[in-house]
Amino acid sequence: MRTHTHKRILIVPLFCIRPLQELPCLNEYLEGSMLSISQKSKRKKRECFGDGLDTENTPHELIHQWSPPHKQRVVCKGKENEENQFVLARRPRKRREFSGSSWDTLPDELLLGILSCLPLQDLLRMSRVCKRWHRLAFDESLWHSVDLVGNPQLDQALGQVLMAGVLGLRCPRTCIGEPHFTHTRHLRVRHMDLSSCTVSTLFLDDIISRCRRLENLSLEGLELSDWIIQSLSQNTELVRLNLCGCSGFSPDSLGEMLKSCSRLEELNLSWCDFSTDHVKAVVSNIPSNITQLNLSGYRQNLTMKDLKDLVERCPHLVNLDLSDSVLMTTSSFPILQQLRSLRHLALSRCYQIHPAALADFEKFPELQTLEVYGLVQDTYLPILSKSLPRLQINTLPFSGVARPTEATRRDRAMWGMTCRLVFRS
Repeated sequence: MRTHTHKRILIVPLFCIRPLQELPCLNEYLEGSMLSISQKSKRKKRECFGDGLDTENTPHELIHQWSPPHKQRVVCKGKENEENQFVLARRPRKRREFSGSSWDTLPDELLLGILSCLPLQDLLRMSRVCKRWHRLAFDESLWHSVDLVGNPQLDQALGQVLMAGVLGLRCPRTCIGEPHFTHTRHLRVRHMDLSSCTVSTLFLDDIISRCRRLENLSLEGLELSDWIIQSLSQNTELVRLNLCGCSGFSPDSLGEMLKSCSRLEELNLSWCDFSTDHVKAVVSNIPSNITQLNLSGYRQNLTMKDLKDLVERCPHLVNLDLSDSVLMTTSSFPILQQLRSLRHLALSRCYQIHPAALADFEKFPELQTLEVYGLVQDTYLPILSKSLPRLQINTLPFSGVARPTEATRRDRAMWGMTCRLVFRS
């Protein structure tokens, strides 16, 4: 005898339809099932990278800081439906046939060309897409030079950027903490601007001691130490060195550093915490091929004898700044006249030089600019300019010797070079 089962079909008007979670008759079946959503427990964020990635030189700090937060997936908890009255299934999507090129088919060279156009933050976000893009995003060709101006705090991220193999680093006016280097190998950096940074001598020595290939370096306004100066002496390829306003090192370490860095062409030692012994260490050990030198701000510590020794040692000087040296008199003119290549001279606030004696600079055939701020009043300046028609007088209030960026420029260049990766604040 067959038993017939009658099924009832419930027709609900469209305006009565409510979400499953709101139907009281289904709450008991949905409770704890795969359809119920727990708003209280959410899955933790995924790990930034999968297993097996080479993350030795990866700046995780920058990636974590400049990447958007991941969406949190909801985890369904509870038991399966016991009665199994119905089953909800989702049909998998059909793969669309794509006849054109995809990202996976592009060669590494083309992808590197695309990634080279991205700013720093976007490049770090792209590195999280897949293993291949992560490898390409940290290719040495992309990390040629980095501009981190605008990032107020650099700690572990700075060490990771330097370990990525950058050749140029620009981060002036930044607070630098412990860089946390993970290896002891020497850094590849050649051009570095740390002007006016807030950094301890311990952390700064940790950075400089790993450098052996520096060509351009600016530490303007920083407190140094003898250890840092000794580390600088290991960089025998230095061409430009800016130590304006620095302090904390002895005359002996300064002299040894100048002896070792024999390729120096531009040197800025203005307004350092120097004594008479420091000045004598400079004029006695400065490389003879120096062409641009700033020794301003030494008032009574720079004597006429020091100037004579300097001219004899560096006969190829083109740009010389002796401003704020009160012992300079008109007797210095015959000494300076021995510099046949001198084109730019600054004697601002050398108050023992009489304004009328400035007409003698007509005897300097190669001289082009003369800075005498504080010596010539505005009313006398047109008369002096008329008597010296070849010279441009008081046109450069700030010296640009060995400085990474000249005061008159508003771009983000560093010794004439533009950084490839730029931090966009």
